[in-house]
Amino acid sequence: MKKTFEKIYLTLIFIFMYAPIAALIVLSFNASKSRAKWGGFTLEWYANLLSDSEVLDALINTLVIAFIATIFATLIGTVTCIAMMGLKRRSRAIIMGITNIPMINADIVTGISLMLLFRIMNVSTGFLTVVLAHITFNIPFVMLSVMPRMKELNPSVYEAALDLGATPYTAFTKTVLPDLLPAIISGALMAFTMSLDDFIITYFTKGSGFDTLSTLIYNEVKRGIQPEIYALSAIIFTVVLLLLLFINRVPHKLSIPHK
Repeated sequence: MKKTFEKIYLTLIFIFMYAPIAALIVLSFNASKSRAKWGGFTLEWYANLLSDSEVLDALINTLVIAFIATIFATLIGTVTCIAMMGLKRRSRAIIMGITNIPMINADIVTGISLMLLFRIMNVSTGFLTVVLAHITFNIPFVMLSVMPRMKELNPSVYEAALDLGATPYTAFTKTVLPDLLPAIISGALMAFTMSLDDFIITYFTKGSGFDTLSTLIYNEVKRGIQPEIYALSAIIFTVVLLLLLFINRVPHKLSIPHK
């Protein structure tokens, strides 16, 4: 009886979480603009997205920002984790605690704080400020992925490579980097997903005249929901879902042999 109730409970939770998304995806293929009437299957709304320059510009902005933020956040987060291993355990704990604050803190607080910082520094909001904001909140996610793997490494292997005549760079790339690579890729994919999906921080740091997909959808919803928005939202959900599934498989599937 207990197992039956557990299954019912889990089923209700999944229905509550994913039924609205499923309804949105179904409506994105509805030929009728009415949400209460099924007018047949169509791909018209997806085709309309390809001819909408505003949507395409927002898509390009979103992808470019996500790629740039992911690259820099991954580099900074990985290097920081490597550097922290030279510190004492208490110092590492303090730094990790400070680093985790942006993840625990509400996005609206982070967004407003960054907006005020850019205004104090007289930095014009737009593409650059959004990239900087995304790098800032993505670094902790990379560190959260890399640091546990970094703690599992055996430093004796790196030291043995140095004793055998390898340069510090060669010893790092041959002994440390291969073991860290799955965690680095996992952190990079997580950063890319978070950047792709972010709205609140982007909204407060983008300024006027610049949009990503999330802010464009928000502006369109205020004018009245169009079927193209259903199609766009369905695409974003599918991309994020595929990335998350890939993230969960990377640590188990990726293996780099030592040479």
